[in-house]
Amino acid sequence: MPEEGRTVPRSARTPPLRFSTQTLLLQLGVVLLVVLLSAAVHAWLTYERVGREAENQALTLARAVAADPSVQADVLAISAGAGTPPPAVLRAGPLMAAAEAIRTRTGALFVVITDETGLRLAHPDPDRLGEKVSTDPSQALAGQEVTTRNTGTLGPSAGAKVPVYARGAGTVVGEVSVGYSMESVGQSVARDIGPVGLTAAGALLAGVLASFLLRRRLQRLTLGLEPEEISTLVHDQVAVLQGVDDGVIGVSADGRISVFNAAAQRLLEQPDLSGTPWADAPVPGQLRALTRPDAAEADAIELVAGGSVLVASARKALHRSEDLGWVVMLRDRTELQQLTRQLDAVGTMSTALRAQRHEFANQLHTIAGLMSIGQHQQARDYLAGLAATGPLKFPVDQAELLQDPYLQAFVGAKGVEADERGVTLRIGPETLVRGQVTEPQDVTTVLGNLIDNAVNAAVSGSAPDRWVELEVLDEPHDDGGTLHIVVADSGDGLAAGTDAEAVFAEGFTTAAGPVVPAPAAAGGRSGGQSGARSGGQGLGLALARKLARRRGGDVRVLEPGTPGGPGAVFMASLPRTTAGTTPGTPAGTQDLAGKDNDA
Repeated sequence: MPEEGRTVPRSARTPPLRFSTQTLLLQLGVVLLVVLLSAAVHAWLTYERVGREAENQALTLARAVAADPSVQADVLAISAGAGTPPPAVLRAGPLMAAAEAIRTRTGALFVVITDETGLRLAHPDPDRLGEKVSTDPSQALAGQEVTTRNTGTLGPSAGAKVPVYARGAGTVVGEVSVGYSMESVGQSVARDIGPVGLTAAGALLAGVLASFLLRRRLQRLTLGLEPEEISTLVHDQVAVLQGVDDGVIGVSADGRISVFNAAAQRLLEQPDLSGTPWADAPVPGQLRALTRPDAAEADAIELVAGGSVLVASARKALHRSEDLGWVVMLRDRTELQQLTRQLDAVGTMSTALRAQRHEFANQLHTIAGLMSIGQHQQARDYLAGLAATGPLKFPVDQAELLQDPYLQAFVGAKGVEADERGVTLRIGPETLVRGQVTEPQDVTTVLGNLIDNAVNAAVSGSAPDRWVELEVLDEPHDDGGTLHIVVADSGDGLAAGTDAEAVFAEGFTTAAGPVVPAPAAAGGRSGGQSGARSGGQGLGLALARKLARRRGGDVRVLEPGTPGGPGAVFMASLPRTTAGTTPGTPAGTQDLAGKDNDA
């Protein structure tokens, strides 16, 4: 019970009607109004039509009576005489008999004949004879034919007035008035309006049924939501879809793309595909496979699209057990994988530094021992040797050919990694890099994939001497130098019958063993430089080629290799990745490269 003195809002007492119910009531009201207006207009038109027909019929009958020679003669005789005969004479006269005979035969309400002054010479009511007619006869007595609808002594009627001319002369000697009862007109309208009423009732029933069907369809299309809720959802959708960095693709239940946000356009490098059939959309096949009717909601998959490594997942969209289609989510993992690769390189170098710290300590002990026993010259020679080679030396042959400190550090870390697996990483004699790397992320991705795959191929090859050879050439240009990379290995080459282009297909890998998370951006090469033996995912080479081609370069197979070695030879071209001549070595980079470390 509400507290005394407080007014309970109406909305709290009576819940507002739902939008679909309001729409239904509005439609029913409109249908009812249209049907009633249509029926009323049709009834009015029918009434007017029947009334005009009665007027025309009265006019025709009045003309016939006025043109009767006997009527003309009798009216002329009375008009020519002095005064009007008394009612008793008129009642028994020929005009009264002729008028009543015509009225009875035609079913007219009245047939009235007057003289030139408008006095009745014939009338259905004998008591009215000799009196002035109740309606104005002046137009007819002036020689005009008129149709009228008025109410006289006998009731409402539709009739006509026609002048009576003297035979053989143009003189008006009287007029004839004929009328049909409007009650008869109404009866005719009632007979005609019956089918109209049935039609109106049928139209009303059809309108009600259509309104109910439209209400159900409206509820189904709006999922039972009110306009305010739909408006809120639209605002939320725009805020969410356009405000997130993840790509969102909505596939409706009928197989068309309903949502394709800006992030999805950027990640897939496609325009807005909203409205396009999902089966024909220019998207990777792995995405369509996620939404097959027989596909279950699986874990996320990785794929290469638009030069990026994407993580894609799909979920079924349901609303109150109604199937609304699929939602496909895309997340960019490219930068994460590049950072992971760089962190792996830093971690490898850190491990190498820790391992060589003991060697550095032993060298210090050696120098201290030489000094303590007075062998000063040997101590100086020992220090000179350390200064020439550096206290830290990466296991990379001819690493001094790489003048760029970034390449020295990165390739040196890869050399440590390869050495731990029993593979020698060496720099080819044709290597010449005078410029400075300006795009380290792309260079790291491409170079790291090629070296990793070559090391894996050398480890799995049959040759006893395991090696990987790297040649890097910097070709200067005004708009940025092109870095040419050639990687060869001692593996067994590409498997027999393997297409050289097939190794760049997304998902191609010959990695043995169970599939486990591979190193970031690990690629897939068959035989020669295959995917990581611990679980290649077949993404590395596909990503490397896309990155190179996006810059205007390429990654391709120069030599497929032979069983027993040497293995396959891969070449990569990366335009606009170097600039100028290295002006100097930034502070600290020589330490990573193994030069001039005074620690």
